[in-house]
Amino acid sequence: MTATTTEPKAGAFDRKTGRAAANPERRTGVLPTSGHVAVRPPTAAHLSDEDVERLGAELDAIRDEVLAQRGAKDAAYIKKMVKIQRVTELAGRVAMIGARSRIAWSAGVGLIALGKVLDNMELGHNILHGQWDWMRDPDIHSTTWEWDFVAPAKGWQHTHNDLHHTWTNVIGKDRDVGYNILRVSDDQPWKPRDVFNPLVNALLAPTFEWGIASYDIEWDQYKAGYKTREQMMSDMRDLRDKAVGMVLKDYIATPLAAAAVGAVVGKAFGRPARFASIAARALGGTVAANALRNVWAHSVIFCGHFPDGVDTFEEEMIDGETRGDWYVRQMLGSANIDGTRVFHTLTGNLSHQIEHHLFPDLPSNRYIEVAPKVRDICRRYGLPYNTGRFGRQLGSTWKNICVLAVPTREEWAAYRAA
Repeated sequence: MTATTTEPKAGAFDRKTGRAAANPERRTGVLPTSGHVAVRPPTAAHLSDEDVERLGAELDAIRDEVLAQRGAKDAAYIKKMVKIQRVTELAGRVAMIGARSRIAWSAGVGLIALGKVLDNMELGHNILHGQWDWMRDPDIHSTTWEWDFVAPAKGWQHTHNDLHHTWTNVIGKDRDVGYNILRVSDDQPWKPRDVFNPLVNALLAPTFEWGIASYDIEWDQYKAGYKTREQMMSDMRDLRDKAVGMVLKDYIATPLAAAAVGAVVGKAFGRPARFASIAARALGGTVAANALRNVWAHSVIFCGHFPDGVDTFEEEMIDGETRGDWYVRQMLGSANIDGTRVFHTLTGNLSHQIEHHLFPDLPSNRYIEVAPKVRDICRRYGLPYNTGRFGRQLGSTWKNICVLAVPTREEWAAYRAA
């Protein structure tokens, strides 16, 4: 497979931040099943071209088997999840409207947060990947679904599906490596702004949906000249419309509805309450629910990409890349989280990040049955299968973010010499 090459434009490297704007090149067509990559990643250097070809064939067979089995059971699963999500969030908003105690308020916050987690993780993320397009259901389709997340679905699909999943962890191409604000690999040159790594990440977690929405605008691409003013303004309008709708729903309509209903109900039962106090409680509850959802999504996603043992890659490692090599890169550039079936559902099955990166278009409920087969392939081909409990993966992610904030002696010398 060949890809068109775009020459770097003036301004592609930001001297102030030390970040290079990733070339938003898209691959078209299908990668070849055989061939020779220019440089294989060190972790996979022991594999021959024949090994990689066989590995690729085995993974293709796993994918084909699941595709052949897709059917009524899978369709029933996703439809059930849609109903559970809607009932959960509705129950949370009803509890919030009637919240006259800390218990009711906390229940409302928890249920709204849970509903948003299911909407974003198990529904939105996976539906927007096209995992359920085969059902031909216009209500559960990647071209029609819009999620309860500030980032417009269309823009997210471009940066996530088209770019991140194509160029996973390739420095200079995958903009998701640190999301242009964090240093998450020692392959990224250290710059003074990186000392704020821990603080930036701590602020990003509870505001994650807004960070992703801003990231998806691709400010760096516009500055580098890869994105036209017309494209930029179109994306800005989409974000404005989505953000206004989200703010109206969560931070204006919900508190006003809660206050109006609460005041009427309270008066009817002889327990009047101030309109403003009810509205304030509902507003605070919605803010808390969104923050909880954001922290959870941030934690799960970062555990899948930035803990110990996850590799990053130089651009030369994708020169001549075959389908098998692409599979190898996905396995080395992702990490899993161990847990129960319920835990996997709450992560949108992104706790199976390795399997998701190998098969992004397979139904998410199938990852749990595919995982043992992928793990066995890693074992037989001498490749690591990066998995661990949630606490371990999250702890190592934060450790790396903190460690990479401080330059080594060599990195400091390289910065001074630049």
